[in-house]
Amino acid sequence: MTKVERTEQEWRARLTPQQYHVLREKGTEPPFSGLYERVFEPGSYRCAGCGAELFDSDAKYDSGCGWPAFSQPATAGAVEEQLDTSHGLVRTEVLCARCGGHLGHVFRDGPAPSGLRYCINSAALTLERR
Repeated sequence: MTKVERTEQEWRARLTPQQYHVLREKGTEPPFSGLYERVFEPGSYRCAGCGAELFDSDAKYDSGCGWPAFSQPATAGAVEEQLDTSHGLVRTEVLCARCGGHLGHVFRDGPAPSGLRYCINSAALTLERR
């Protein structure tokens, strides 16, 4: 996969202020406010920063957490994970593998068979409907 690298000025020009805050500053949108939190149409969820395919609607489910939730990424290697100890918590951050944009966090309280809940900000995503 070819990595996408842009200057901060290029990111600001390309993204909305909310997308920039989430993807580049590791922000979080308020719960239950995101565009895709209650959307369950068939399609592919892509990175709002670089367009990489991240999640498929087949893996999306209603977790009640307030953000779009997925049980697995679209493909192996679509996302990267790293330790996040911000806000006095220990969590696993989820990043776009192509551009490094912050997507959200993954938790081990999801449905079988993966047991994972990828809790992702709507602002980090675009939906390509099928």
